[in-house]
Amino acid sequence: MSAPRLLFVGDADSVHLQRWVREMHARGAECHVITRRPAPLAGATLHAVRPGDDAAGWFAALPEVRRVARAIAPDFVHGHYVTSNGLWAAACGVRPCVITAWGSDLLVTPRESRAKRWLTGWILRRADLLTGDSADLLDAMRAFGVTAPCHEILWGADTERFVPPARPRDPDVFTIVSLRQWLPNYHIDVILQAVARLRARAPGAALRLLLLGGGALEPLLRDQAAALGLLEPGAEVARFVGRVDDGGLVAALQAADVSVSVPASDATSVALLESLACGCAVVVSDLPANRAWVDDAGGLRVPAGDAVALADALHALLADRARCAAMGVHNRAVALARASRRAQMDRMWALYLQLLGRTA
Repeated sequence: MSAPRLLFVGDADSVHLQRWVREMHARGAECHVITRRPAPLAGATLHAVRPGDDAAGWFAALPEVRRVARAIAPDFVHGHYVTSNGLWAAACGVRPCVITAWGSDLLVTPRESRAKRWLTGWILRRADLLTGDSADLLDAMRAFGVTAPCHEILWGADTERFVPPARPRDPDVFTIVSLRQWLPNYHIDVILQAVARLRARAPGAALRLLLLGGGALEPLLRDQAAALGLLEPGAEVARFVGRVDDGGLVAALQAADVSVSVPASDATSVALLESLACGCAVVVSDLPANRAWVDDAGGLRVPAGDAVALADALHALLADRARCAAMGVHNRAVALARASRRAQMDRMWALYLQLLGRTA
């Protein structure tokens, strides 16, 4: 039996797509990627079409996308992100068509205008298989009247690489980490406000805030951190680490007592799953996707955008380090039971084969 030829449409510079493609290549697939954001991508042949991010380009490039797709002649096409890449996947002329929602593409974008809502529905109803990484994403798909099967498939965490530290975390420093991008949805400004409040409330505590992720708001966030006194020479609390590889993520999480993720909207976050896998306590915004992963045994949920509530949650964990450590142990067990990337990609591979009338 020949290896299935898979055509992905997505952002080649996204670590999430890169991981997905690598997983499928490792299972024997011949992988191709059509993208507007070219980047090195192991395990796949890259086809750059109209690089850029202008909205009109998604429509203007459709004839070229169709030509490239015909030349590849894949067994099926899989669009990652409903709007934009999903448009190309749904309109490229290849069937079966798989569409994966990432979060904001269903929870935010369709609410911006009637045209975007119509387009989202058109794309979803063209799919033969739909996936998302949280129950609320699947509910949002079904609200568009789709007939294709909808499956909850997680990006997952590499639970063999993302592991708790070999030695106990530093008892003399309370370390908080954020892995989210420095963009408006992720409320990094709220995290800075909360840590400043925590510092005022516990003036004798040694605090450290590690900000990973990077993004367009960096200048504003640095100015805010300085104004809050979090960048004082010799007493620096906030560290703007920026983008790092998996090794850097693991190191930061293994150093951290608490991982904070408080976006305004989100599906199941890879950052959250990796935090659980590394045995961190977590404080997250009170969103449907987070409720599926975080209860009182593993962390605390707070209203998105509420710096006072976030500061209160962090103070509660600072005041009870034993409870904080116990949450981390609980979260590691949750990650092993439910969040393994290998297990999730095995499920996806089985769905691919089923779509093609093959068996594993």
